Amino acid sequence: MTCKPLVTGRRYAVAAGHPLAAMAGSEILRSGGNAIDAGVAAGIATEVLESILVGFGGVAPIILYSAEHDEIVTISGLGTWPRSVDSDYFNRLHGGRIPLGILRTVVPAAPDAWITALSRYGRMSFGEVAAFAIEYARDGFPMYEFFSARIAEKHEGYARYPSTAAIYLPNGAPPVPGENFRQPELGASIQFLVEEERAAAAKGGRAAGLAAARHAFYEGDIAREMVAHVQSEGGELTLDDLKDFSVDVEKPVSIRFGDWQINGCGPWCQGPMLLQALNIVKTFDLRAIGHNSADYVHLLCEAIKLAASDRDRFYGDPRFVDVPMERLLSDSHARAQAERIRNDRATSFADADDAAAEAKADLAVGDSSMDTSYVCVVDKDGNAFSATPSDAPHHAPVAPKLGFLVSARGSQSWTDLGHPASVAPGKRPRLTPNPALAVGPDGRIMPFGSPGGDVQTQAMLQGFINRVVFGFDTQRAVESPRFATYDFPSSWEPHERQHLVLKLENTLDTEVGSDLAARGHNVQSWPDLMWTAGSLSLVDFDRRSGYMAAGSDPRREAYAIGW
Repeated sequence: MTCKPLVTGRRYAVAAGHPLAAMAGSEILRSGGNAIDAGVAAGIATEVLESILVGFGGVAPIILYSAEHDEIVTISGLGTWPRSVDSDYFNRLHGGRIPLGILRTVVPAAPDAWITALSRYGRMSFGEVAAFAIEYARDGFPMYEFFSARIAEKHEGYARYPSTAAIYLPNGAPPVPGENFRQPELGASIQFLVEEERAAAAKGGRAAGLAAARHAFYEGDIAREMVAHVQSEGGELTLDDLKDFSVDVEKPVSIRFGDWQINGCGPWCQGPMLLQALNIVKTFDLRAIGHNSADYVHLLCEAIKLAASDRDRFYGDPRFVDVPMERLLSDSHARAQAERIRNDRATSFADADDAAAEAKADLAVGDSSMDTSYVCVVDKDGNAFSATPSDAPHHAPVAPKLGFLVSARGSQSWTDLGHPASVAPGKRPRLTPNPALAVGPDGRIMPFGSPGGDVQTQAMLQGFINRVVFGFDTQRAVESPRFATYDFPSSWEPHERQHLVLKLENTLDTEVGSDLAARGHNVQSWPDLMWTAGSLSLVDFDRRSGYMAAGSDPRREAYAIGW
């Protein structure tokens, strides 16, 4: 029995982090848009409906399949450090820390990612797909419990910056559930791009309009306002940083898992970590081990730790570091890693120097964020869209005239000059959001992903195996009891780790927890359907039969619609 019904369709299916975002995607599809148009509409809507988790000026990595072009591509959706932030900037000026606030600012990439997806693979204008977000921001939507509770939980962060507090702490407290929550400055910012698009499209058509919307953000009035805001707070972003930026459109990294090809984003994010973990666990007979048995939980956690060890040693912006991706994703490397797993004992692979890790943790200036949302869409033509937008506003001040945070994703860089994800001018942080897209036998296609920081890949690993190996329907696949290891360096400054910590949702048998503790895991309990365990969504489409089924996670506000 699942908390939500199985959602099915033959024309389309969309799952997103909030019901109104899913509705936006659904309406675009009903109006003649394709999965890419719908995914962008839902993604921008999350930047309003979940603006404590996702930012219009944040990040938005995308992976999609275009049936028209018969290609799978990734769109990076991740910004770069300003040119004036040299490799030793934080060591020289801030004792090796990346402090909370404006100095975490990198170039905002989400608008370029959305517009790039539309211009290459969509049918609609920016104004058409952004209309829902504008309405939600301008006219408001009912505040809901999860949103209000997260503001309360991070009250200190929101209160730290007056421009942020003005939006999220009116009268000094979070808006209460049921209250109409408006973000007029954010709505006006998005509307400005639409107006610039409309004027240019009247003379030059759709392509000219989309280019004008992009120009308005990266070179026009909004760009100037972003730079003025960042520099007034002591930040380093310049107009040249914005003008010279563009997202990368690339082929995905991929592996084979049985009859499936799993595609992810490159090592500028943690996407290959999911693929590496799948490569390791496929060397075992998962069905014989048994779903969510102690042996199964132990195996998946050990595989994740091994993949995380490679992530820490090798992953970074491939324009700056040589990432041996072919070797890391090879079956021979996976077999060698699998041989390191001991079934009787939990092993720590992430950081051999526990004392150093603990000392750095004592210098913490923030905590591991659990921001981010997710959206996936499939249409009847077989187009598929998978995106993981992110950036929460409790790390740095919102631009008061714009109503959004200028991306603070610099929090996912390292100040250690020898680290592959270290700070450098024009370099991208190593991102946690990592949407995926699986292609199965007989034309099946399955976009899937989750928010959840370092738990993202773990929720995705479990959900994919639930669906493909154990044959759970899509809703059961995302709802099944979840677990996660934290025994590797966090992706957020100050990159602490929790030695041998393994968290289990309560519905996992208590005997499983006892067994795992006996193997050396530091077992800690999560409540059932814990929101920090991720919020997995997926759509599985059988192009041969035309049947599609979606799953959305009850751990957050995620919602699926099919027709």
